[in-house]
Amino acid sequence: MNDLKVGLEEWVSSQMIPRPLPEVFSFFSRAENLEILTPPWLNFKILEVKHPAGSLDTGSLIDYSLKIHGLPVRWRTLIQEWVPNEKFVDTQVRGPYRYWHHTHEFQAVGNETLMKDKVRYQLPFGRVGRWAAGGLVKSEVRKIFEFRNQKIVEIFSG
Repeated sequence: MNDLKVGLEEWVSSQMIPRPLPEVFSFFSRAENLEILTPPWLNFKILEVKHPAGSLDTGSLIDYSLKIHGLPVRWRTLIQEWVPNEKFVDTQVRGPYRYWHHTHEFQAVGNETLMKDKVRYQLPFGRVGRWAAGGLVKSEVRKIFEFRNQKIVEIFSG
């Protein structure tokens, strides 16, 4: 992991959702909802979900395709940690990043839910990758989460 420290980027966001924790976590427990929360310009499609426990849990694998600036990309995510109604962690097994680690945390606040996301990522090709695409990728990650946060407001505020 020491070589990952150089060039490691981090995105952190939080959002209050006006719904009880079990309802919110249940929504995020369904892999198909990833498509709803992903901007249409990415052409995100789930190809296969492998559930060793019959539903999302530690060890689940999700294969999907998307387009990044028109280029087709395949991505495989591993659910590395799964704690119902508290958090889950997904990490890229195969995809466009050298490293991608996303922690989703959920906390009950009265009858609402505080959701926190922490993404740590690193681009491929070291300094050249950061120089060539670092600013663009950071901007894209921000736009993806802005879209997602707005979709969450639409879904849960009715």
